[in-house]
Amino acid sequence: MHRREVLLAGLSWPIWELLGGAQARAWAPAGAPAAFDADTVAKTAQALAAKPFVPQNKQLPASLERIGYDEYRSIRFNPAQALWRAEGLPFQAQFFHRGFFFRDRVDIYQVADGKATPVVYKPSQFTFQGVKAQTETDLGYAGFRLHAPINRPEYFDEIAAFLGASYFRAVAKGQAYGLSARGLALKTGGSQEEFPVFRAFWLERPAKGAKQITVHALLDSPSVAGAYRFTITPGVQTVFDASARLFPRVALDEVGIAPLTSMFQFDSNDRVGIDDYRPAVHDSDGLGMINGRGEQIWRPLSNPSTVQESGFEDTNPRGFGLMQRKRAFADYADSEAHYEKRPSLWIEPQGEWGEGAVHLFELPTADEFHDNIVAFWRPKQPLAAGREHRFDYRMHWCDQHSWKPELATVTRTRIGGLTFGENAGKARLVVIDFDGGRLEGLGDNAKVKADVSASKGRIANVTAHPNPGAGGWRLGFELVPGNERSIELRAVLGDERGPLTETWLYRWTL
Repeated sequence: MHRREVLLAGLSWPIWELLGGAQARAWAPAGAPAAFDADTVAKTAQALAAKPFVPQNKQLPASLERIGYDEYRSIRFNPAQALWRAEGLPFQAQFFHRGFFFRDRVDIYQVADGKATPVVYKPSQFTFQGVKAQTETDLGYAGFRLHAPINRPEYFDEIAAFLGASYFRAVAKGQAYGLSARGLALKTGGSQEEFPVFRAFWLERPAKGAKQITVHALLDSPSVAGAYRFTITPGVQTVFDASARLFPRVALDEVGIAPLTSMFQFDSNDRVGIDDYRPAVHDSDGLGMINGRGEQIWRPLSNPSTVQESGFEDTNPRGFGLMQRKRAFADYADSEAHYEKRPSLWIEPQGEWGEGAVHLFELPTADEFHDNIVAFWRPKQPLAAGREHRFDYRMHWCDQHSWKPELATVTRTRIGGLTFGENAGKARLVVIDFDGGRLEGLGDNAKVKADVSASKGRIANVTAHPNPGAGGWRLGFELVPGNERSIELRAVLGDERGPLTETWLYRWTL
């Protein structure tokens, strides 16, 4: 799953040719407007799901067929032609050209006054520095990006981009792009993963002075069609209020709702075999969760030697996300990548999602250019074919999300070989730093209890004490794995009033 291969399917003809009959007449080519309301995309998705899936034709003009990454990057949209720029509106849209990995055609419409009008591709919107200039006038777009003032009032920063399959990314104030989200994940981890695609977008024209913008998207794949609405509010946190209405063609038993995709190469908990000057390299360092029982959980990420899947069963989860907690330059010491500026992404379900599990996939990677982390919610029961399934959620692109203020959070996890004591050479030393919450101000004499457990192997020499060097508290213990190759670990600090910290979970693998 290469972050720039993002990824597969798409559209090779306009939406009005997809459906046939009356629906085909509803979406006229040549720029004619058509009626649009809150249910238009859902009705289109429902009609699409009632028909067999039609794969696209990805053929491009000869001059675009075999271009590489650098050539594709040389095709630039002219900002002076951005949608809504001439009207002085608070948001602008620019468009991505088709080519390289992004061969799929995506139709884009502007919505205003209850009407949707196609945004028409023009070669003159682009400069072609490393590629032969295009002359075809119906080539369409690969995706789009939104711009708005977020760091300073006079400059329109790029705040979000939708490009490739159903992938999209966003940033908050002061951030740089990192992890991605997707509309839907299907059969993740299997040999035949399916990548649904956003086939069309409807961009609602923002009013003067508007603080948010609404984007509608039509999703399609062999197994499902769907309608999405994203109401996007950029700021110190950039918030997407998302609504997904899914219409499966077949029962979906390996579905991922609100999927997140990120990269983790190494950190202080997982540096085996690493020869790198930097202390850490990752877009996200942990999976955070607040389950339906109100338990706050932190699961540090790892770069395993084999594919690892973890499932955290729950009912009506309160939230989950792939988070980037380390925020200092010294945490990464990378003056080019600036991993300290990468967003965290917290998913907050709206309404009851019922029974299911947060799934985490960790894939091996040898570099920092391939996304190898996936997380999402999977309902316990398959999504039945022939009916609508709705999931509403809020997406927080942020630095640190506000969780339970009374609980200390994990600031660092360190794991290394043990070189002293009775278990030297046969144990791993695990050190966890906590900070914040009720732990602040507790002295050496505080009655803090460490609760540490392992699914296999043996735990020894548990200690918990204030950490004057860095602040907060430090929990340490030895893991004696014996002949085990995979062990689930759990740790939490508490006192007579209850938990003092979030729950730390980890899968140690040989």
